[in-house]
Order: sequence, then structure tokens, then C-alpha cells
Amino acid sequence: MAERFETKTVHFHHSHLEHEKAKATPIYQTSVFSFPGLEEVEDFYAGGRNYLYTRNGNPNQVELAEAVASLEQAERGVAAASGMGAIMAGVLAVVKPGERILASHEIYGGTYALLHNELARLGIELALIDLTKSKSLDDAITPNTRLFYMESITNPLLTVADMPHWIKEAMRFGLITMIDNTFATPYLVQPARLGADLVVHSATKYIGGHSDVTAGVLTGKVEYVERAREIISTYGASLSPFEAWLGARGIKTLALRMERQCENAAAVAHFLESHPSVSRVFYPREEDVQFFHRHKRGAMVSFCVSDEEKVYDFYRRLRWITLSPSLAGVETTVSHPVTTSHRALTEEQRLSTGITQGLVRLSVGIEASEDIINELNQALV
Repeated sequence: MAERFETKTVHFHHSHLEHEKAKATPIYQTSVFSFPGLEEVEDFYAGGRNYLYTRNGNPNQVELAEAVASLEQAERGVAAASGMGAIMAGVLAVVKPGERILASHEIYGGTYALLHNELARLGIELALIDLTKSKSLDDAITPNTRLFYMESITNPLLTVADMPHWIKEAMRFGLITMIDNTFATPYLVQPARLGADLVVHSATKYIGGHSDVTAGVLTGKVEYVERAREIISTYGASLSPFEAWLGARGIKTLALRMERQCENAAAVAHFLESHPSVSRVFYPREEDVQFFHRHKRGAMVSFCVSDEEKVYDFYRRLRWITLSPSLAGVETTVSHPVTTSHRALTEEQRLSTGITQGLVRLSVGIEASEDIINELNQALV
């Protein structure tokens, strides 16, 4: 080794720690992996080595994806830079130009923008169906329909459609099924066990759980997930090692957080249902979640302020519950769907699904439920 200062600063000694048994997974904060020779490079392309370049794969990405796939009881998983990246990869893995997506009319605004606006530019069609009013797909199917897409718990109205029924309906027509399980998480339901081909998560939410990571995970059947992996790499939607490490760390407390947050949400929903300043509460009904593995109804509650003109006053009067355009952290937060998550929709589209100016989406945290209720009570005027 050369002894000059400039060279030493680049080539200082570092031990190879592959065989050290750290209790916590190390962060593989590297953009590229090294090889002892050209034979090993060829070995990578032949499938004999796992990692070459972090855009193509990294141990932290794999740990997060495999953990979520295991919880979902799915065959395989792949991580992406965001939930939207995971949705994009999943859709493009199975739908080609000229084909059609059939989706629930209650989907996240960002998902709608992707499916309706961006994928239309690629020649992919979108049709919407109200799963609460229809009983079959007979009238919604066309010869080019390829994918059926729905959310386990919808955002922001928290509707729980009969997922087992709709998966069977989609299978009856030979459709691939893709379920966004972000709100329910595999703690409450595992769509792959019900027959879903693909299950997607914004891991930014309950998987990470601490509002400090942006990530997505797609799980499901091997053939679709592996194609999605290629898309994520080619489109540059790969997740960074540190973000993946944070997401995997968050999973370790997922069950504890969801248990507490679901209990708090039930108490908060009960309080809101009798409040004079609240005209309507959106919270899954017990009979709607019978197919959930645990008969809990999730950790989200939405409600309408009776006087829509006072909705701005409600947000201003909040003290420690913050206005945040995301959800699922350990802290209780609120958002305004009209101006945040669903602003990509037209006013007509929002109103047709019940997303009004007075709608508040509440992400219930792990605080004492009594404190959450008292904070909401003093803000509702």
C-alpha cells in the first residue's frame, strides 16, 4: 500500500465484517459492491452472487421486502422508493398498453392520478366500480380487462368491501388481483391468503410506523414480483439502504403499535359518534371486518364537521395533534383530504365519493386515548 497521505485517505484499512454476528442488521450504505475478479462478476450475472449495484439490489432492501412478504404470507417481495413506486411497478409488471385496469372508485388520490393520468399516456385504460353497490363484475368486464385493484380499507372514507368475494369475482374472469393493504397491514388481514396475486404497501405508513421513512413494498406471486423488481431497477425507483433499514426496524413493533392504535381508534370513534359538532363518522363496521384475521377495525377514523365553515377553526384550535398530510405514525395526526391526499380529483369526483370540505381524516396514535379525546373535544367548536 502506498504511504502518501492522499492515497491513505482513500484506502484506509477496514475490516471485513461479514462473519461478525451483530444483533441489529448493519446498514449496507454502499452504492456498489466489490468483486475480487472478473470471474465473480460473471458469477453475479449467472445468479451465483446477490449484489452488484444498490439500484439492482441491496441486503437492506431484501430484508425489508422479505419481512413484509413473510407477514403477508406471500411468495416474494420487493422494496421501492415509495408506496407509489411499488404500485407503479406492480401495475406495469402485469398490464400492457391496450389493456385495462378495473379499480374500486374509492382509491387514494395519488393512485388515481397514476392510473388515470400517467398510465393513460402509455395506452393503459382505467375503469372504476363502486364495490359497495355492485355484487358482480359481469357488467364491468371487457375483453382487454387485465387487472382488478382495490384497497383493504379505503382512504379516506375507511370503507371495507368484501375482499374475499371480489377476489373470487376477479378470479372468475381470469383477472390478476392487486390489493393495497396499507391501512389494514398484515396484522389485520393478509390478502394473499385470500387469493390476491399482489399486495402492496406504502411502508411509509404503518410498516415504518415512525414518520421517518419513505418506502414501498410489493409482495405476491414470484413471476409478477420479479418482473416488478426489474421495473423498479430500470425506472430508478429503488429504495435507499438507510430507508430500508428504518422500515425493517419499524416492523419489529408493528404488532404492538397496531394493537394500541386500533384500541384507541375504537374509543375515539365512539366519542365522535355522539359529539354535537360531528355530523358523520367513518369507521369500519364490525360486520364488515369479519374476514379480518383479528376482528379489529383499524387505526384510522374520519369524520365530518357539522358546520363546514368551521373546519379551519378545528385545525387551528388543535394544540398537540398536528396537521400532517400523511398518517400511521405513533403520534395522532389529522389531515384534510380535499386539500392534500385527494386534491388531484375534481370537485365532482370528490363529492361523488363523499369527500367533502368538512371531512377530517384522523390517524390515531399510541397516546392515552383519554388525552386524544380531550384534545379533539376542545378543538371541535
